[in-house]
Amino acid sequence: MRRSSRSLPPAGDRPPRQGNLPAELNRFVGRADELAALDRALDDTRARLVTVVGPGGAGKSRLAAHAAAAAQNRYAEGVWLTELSLLHDADLMAHTVAESLGITDHTRRPPREVLLAHLARRRLLLVLDGFEHLVDECAALVRDILRRAPAVQVLAVGRRPLRLSGEQVFTLSAMTEDDAVELFTDRARRTCPTFRLTGADRRPVEEICRRLDRIPLALELAAGRLPALSLDQLLDRLDDRFGLLTGGCRGALPRHRTLRTAVGWSHELCTPEERLLWARLSVFAGQFDLEAAEYICSGPELPADRVLDVLGELLAQSVVGREETRAGVRYRMLDTVRAYGAEWLEALGDDERLRRRHRDWYIGLATWCELEWFSPRQAEVAACADSALPNLRAAIELCLEQPDEVHLGQYLAGTLWFYWAGCGRLAEGRHWLDRSLELQAGHEESRLKALWVLGYVAVLQGDNASAAGALYECRDAAELSGNRVAAAYAVHRIGCLSLVTDDMPRAERLLRSALLAYEQAGELNSNVLMARVELAMTLVFQDRLDAAVALCEEVREICEERGERWTRSYALYVLAYAAWAAGDPGSARTLLAECIDVGHRFNDLVGLVLAIELLALVTATEGDPAEAAVLQGAAAPVWDAVGLPLFGSGHFGAPRAMCAEQAGRLLGAERFEEYLREGRELSLDAAVRRALASPESPQRHMAHRRGVPAPPQVDPRNAGARRLPHR
Repeated sequence: MRRSSRSLPPAGDRPPRQGNLPAELNRFVGRADELAALDRALDDTRARLVTVVGPGGAGKSRLAAHAAAAAQNRYAEGVWLTELSLLHDADLMAHTVAESLGITDHTRRPPREVLLAHLARRRLLLVLDGFEHLVDECAALVRDILRRAPAVQVLAVGRRPLRLSGEQVFTLSAMTEDDAVELFTDRARRTCPTFRLTGADRRPVEEICRRLDRIPLALELAAGRLPALSLDQLLDRLDDRFGLLTGGCRGALPRHRTLRTAVGWSHELCTPEERLLWARLSVFAGQFDLEAAEYICSGPELPADRVLDVLGELLAQSVVGREETRAGVRYRMLDTVRAYGAEWLEALGDDERLRRRHRDWYIGLATWCELEWFSPRQAEVAACADSALPNLRAAIELCLEQPDEVHLGQYLAGTLWFYWAGCGRLAEGRHWLDRSLELQAGHEESRLKALWVLGYVAVLQGDNASAAGALYECRDAAELSGNRVAAAYAVHRIGCLSLVTDDMPRAERLLRSALLAYEQAGELNSNVLMARVELAMTLVFQDRLDAAVALCEEVREICEERGERWTRSYALYVLAYAAWAAGDPGSARTLLAECIDVGHRFNDLVGLVLAIELLALVTATEGDPAEAAVLQGAAAPVWDAVGLPLFGSGHFGAPRAMCAEQAGRLLGAERFEEYLREGRELSLDAAVRRALASPESPQRHMAHRRGVPAPPQVDPRNAGARRLPHR
């Protein structure tokens, strides 16, 4: 492929490896024969679907992930893991898979169609782990993927097959004796560094492995006991309890009984405090932090200041795992261990109280995040919300299950506006907002908030009819009830709707009215500042650039005082346009680079793609039509994910039209299309790297040497470019 004038690092447009497989936290032990067999299955191009089946705790997930990691260089677009065990809403299955693939789609297109369109021309391995509770829905989705995406291979992991035509089932049996002993020894050394497997110790270790049916999870739980018990004591405990506990699991398969017994045996060895915390921790979905555990799980029997110590004991016994995340240290329980704890919590009759306590914590967390979004902690808030998403979903679900708590679900869905709109989660936000508003709550304030947030999300999705319906309902109800703040938010977003539909006088009038209402109510946050930026956009589109610049400089100053970056990036977008129009493309490029960086970090595709579009025009003005065309091409697939390109607006579309005219005239139609295609083929990360690359590279004039005429530097002030064309 021909290269345009701005080159990238030698690594190329795509990173050498792609995917989201997590790093292995400890050594993978044994299973050499199984790994070889699974590798052969994956290497067979006719095996489109390989399903690893086996009981809980047999090591299916670890084996599949290890085999997938070893094979990832065979797949041009890498290996992608979707964990389905925590998903309870089948309607979110396609959305969850798309999310794990890094697909961000703001449109109202069905998530399944978005996913299938994304996969249609890609060669990758999709790993679906923990599907058994949603087997029918998963089977239907996999069937569609295999039909529509001929180069995609699926590695499914569960306790039962999907029963699809062509499925190759890979049944995971127990470990060999040598592998089991090696695994137990390795994990024992992690929990008890002084442990050594001597000749005298091998017999009790072999006996422990035999008693535990050589099931990896059971072995790891047993090894976690060595700091407190000797090998002989471990074996004695198994002799004392194993028969009784196994006999209590009627109807279970032998290996299921063994695992349940092993987990139960580990539970038996816990102190009363440890058993209580184990049960209470089962209320979490996915990751949780110490503060959440201290609040939700504490009580008279387990004071908050004891939770850390007791949690440390559960960590040492492999009941709980520790993970490093962008949000900091988080903890997680394996599904089998969590399920056992949930049964105990239900037996204690405390599950409903703990679920409500869990819900209250995550409502509080969402409220804190909303407040802290308007602060220097925006990046921390985004990471925190990402980590908490499974728990936030569980909290909303609980609210919507109870008729007298629907208002809490509406409040929570509305409070997360910053996450839906600011962090690229519009599709999921729309799902929860629609669901919560379908139900009658009888609480006006929470419903009004959910309505204006729904309207905001729908505007960004390009769903103008739904946006108008929600926003006018919110405005009318708010005015009737005297809720001036909710009315201001509704009027603000109606003004935003007018902005993207090119009715500038009306947009200006509505936005000024909303800003006045915000000021009278003492409201100042990212939304309020965004209204000022949107007002500045209406002024730009009415050729009142000086007033727009003054407004955005004020927003910029407030954001810098507060440490706010998200709204600031939109203000910089307007200032970048002003710099370009004033004949200073260098300053415009600097401003747009920050816009692109912030949009990419927060996964805000709307802000990101607007900045790339304007940067393409700046690049053309600088005299590099080839690179301008590449950037314009790179914006196209991002718009596909956002919705209606440039909102269908003549005003927002003006930079694209001017760039296409300048670059197309200088390159000619054929070369212009060639560079557009080059841009369209870039991944999002590659497009961002391309946009942020320095224009001063040695290859700057490569296109000119290939016969592209070197144009004169264009001064927008002399080219009639200061005025954006009106529709």
